[in-house]
Amino acid sequence: MELSNWAPEHSDALRKLIAERLSFSEIAAAINKQFKTSYSRNATLGRARRMGLAGPARPEEPSGVSSWLNRLGERRPAKLKPPGLRRAMPSAFEGTEAPKLRCVGIEPRRLSLIQLEHGDCRYPYGGDEEGEVITFCGHPRRPGSSYCTPHFHLSRGPGTPSERAAHIVLLRVIEAA
Repeated sequence: MELSNWAPEHSDALRKLIAERLSFSEIAAAINKQFKTSYSRNATLGRARRMGLAGPARPEEPSGVSSWLNRLGERRPAKLKPPGLRRAMPSAFEGTEAPKLRCVGIEPRRLSLIQLEHGDCRYPYGGDEEGEVITFCGHPRRPGSSYCTPHFHLSRGPGTPSERAAHIVLLRVIEAA
């Protein structure tokens, strides 16, 4: 005997509704309405499978339509893009040099990570080339920052904090438009 929380009259209604070729969502709704239960679509599907009424077989396909698995090897035409959306790379970018980066006028102490002490600037130097050692500035750092005063200003950019925040908000507004 199969253990189940389905009453025999619920199973009989399930058989009848499957014979009427309703979907399992519709079957669940009909049984719930008739018997004041709360079976889900998956519960009706599981019960139908346990009763042998619904198997793993897929529904029959209409004639002339093959499944997408059978069509995987077929060649499909490439999706065409509108001609106005393709843009060639401007020739102005060819052969241009990288812009010169901002720098500060101090000579770094070039300390390794192990040599850094609590109050030392942690602005990194090196590591650009493969295998190049990364060192740090090592000058006394600015209060409330990980960097010395020149590196603090280099990393923050011009303006006051409120001016920088307004610039970021302006960029977000422009991106959203």
